Amino acid sequence: MDEFRTNLPLFREAIGTTFYIVGISVVLGGLLGLVLGLVLYATRPGSLLANRPVHIIMNLLVNVIRPIPFVIFLAAFQPVMLATVGTTIGKEAVTFGLTVAAAFAVSRIIEQNLLTVEPGVLEAARAAGARPLSILLTVVVPEALGPVILGYTFIFVGVVDMSAQAGLVGGGGLGDFAITYGAHRYNWTLVYISVATIVVIVQAGQFLGNFLARRVLRR
Repeated sequence: MDEFRTNLPLFREAIGTTFYIVGISVVLGGLLGLVLGLVLYATRPGSLLANRPVHIIMNLLVNVIRPIPFVIFLAAFQPVMLATVGTTIGKEAVTFGLTVAAAFAVSRIIEQNLLTVEPGVLEAARAAGARPLSILLTVVVPEALGPVILGYTFIFVGVVDMSAQAGLVGGGGLGDFAITYGAHRYNWTLVYISVATIVVIVQAGQFLGNFLARRVLRR
């Protein structure tokens, strides 16, 4: 434990960096993914704003980018990082890459959950004279809100997992701390404390997501 006390300031900094990376990535990636998911759903053939060319392009983008392992995505995405945030290393670069990766993952989850809304609900809204965009935002999204919240919870856990790889590009965080100050120095106490901290963060996010989803589903 003496080694841990010595590295306590670095450990606190690593926690702060993890919250910085995960927080920004989940919020911005979640918002961007929501928009992409709505476009995917609405432009499907037979859907509210059916547009086959747009849907094919969006579907192709999601299918290509979403399955790429995050480590490879970070390497392949470096030219875009350099052009956008001006660097390919550090927490800003990894946050940008993680935000984009999360957005495409969220988009598919949003689309799949919106597809579970009963067609009869849409027909009733159409019969009442509601416009497609109004149906999408005031009927479809609220109807699927519970599963969507659970989907965001799943993404949060995934983003925490991916943030542990931030050290590969100098992004810092708990994963980097566990490897640099723990595993590389054979200090397993630091490794286990870092892992336990990540587990606590994930469990807290999961608990909050489950709580919010239950509240919505019981309306």
